[in-house]
Amino acid sequence: MKNIYVTKPYLPEIEKYEKYLEEIWQNGILTNKGVLHNKLIEKLANKLDTNVSNINLFCNGHSALEWALKSLNLKKGGEIITTPFTFVSTTHAIVNGGFKPVFCDIKESNMTIDESKVEDLITDKTVAILPVHVYGFSCDTEKLAQIASKHNLKLVYDAAHAFGVKKDGKSILLNGDVSMVSFHATKIFNTIEGGMTISREQEVAERQGILENFGITDYEDVGMIGGNSKMNEFCAAMGLATIDDLEKVIEKRQKLVEIYKENLLPIEGIKTYCEEEANIKQNYAYFPIRVNKEEYGLSRDELKTVLEENGIYPRKYFYPLTSDVSCYNGRFASSKLDTARKVSEEILTLPIYYDLEEEQVGRICKVLQKKR
Repeated sequence: MKNIYVTKPYLPEIEKYEKYLEEIWQNGILTNKGVLHNKLIEKLANKLDTNVSNINLFCNGHSALEWALKSLNLKKGGEIITTPFTFVSTTHAIVNGGFKPVFCDIKESNMTIDESKVEDLITDKTVAILPVHVYGFSCDTEKLAQIASKHNLKLVYDAAHAFGVKKDGKSILLNGDVSMVSFHATKIFNTIEGGMTISREQEVAERQGILENFGITDYEDVGMIGGNSKMNEFCAAMGLATIDDLEKVIEKRQKLVEIYKENLLPIEGIKTYCEEEANIKQNYAYFPIRVNKEEYGLSRDELKTVLEENGIYPRKYFYPLTSDVSCYNGRFASSKLDTARKVSEEILTLPIYYDLEEEQVGRICKVLQKKR
């Protein structure tokens, strides 16, 4: 029986990609913001209903987030309030930028940062808030914007999971001073490796464009201390070959979620996050569940073992909290993280990807139902 893994990259029809490869050979440009790089920005701007000048593409999402923070000219050594329930890249970007993360607890409802606890963490050292649209679930963007405005703080979203998500009919990426998206191979839209920022202010976007290209301001001067984080033409080609398939990919994922929902909602001790909000259009990037041992009879780790014995490989995503990993444990301030810690000990993301077959989802559900 074929193994089922937690994710698998979406690949377009090879002929689509080959068409763009031919352009690369014709242009003779492989990198340095070439023709395909610029075409992809135009396509993204059109899809997201924003200006080309507000978008920057990067070699990966992590670099995009680091340069986004640097482009805002925040006070070095300042504190950035963030969530510990995220991929460690979020925290790395803060620390590598010379800032101090302050960890805030999350909400039970959708595992995003608990905006009701943010203000209690603001001090005279706070320079920004960095929430995460975890699994593509939307943070409370309105309340966070109010808090940031009230305290004159920058608001930067780690929206790595949120490409394709819409709120009140508009892309969720248009919130905050900057939103960062990952285009990693496993994301709902990929450029093999890659990332993007959307900035509210054009001046901030321009600084990011300089920073990702060594800080070069003109042919004879380097005005900023930057690095090399540009997206190459082969990655841009993959983006161009797949971007028109986004709606198809989301639609297939939604069908798989419906099967999961139908089969798992009745199971006591398995919590799903299938509730649809009227003003939110999801992208179904992940399918997380939480496992309550007292009600279900197995712990999260025990269930994971059972699934693996049946050739199904889920992921404890996110465990441990970034505040608890070896390089950060005990180093930085945090509020009580009771909810985040409880969630991290119960969370399990089940397989979901475009090529996953409906019968395979049924197979996964049967294992959860039988617990063996």
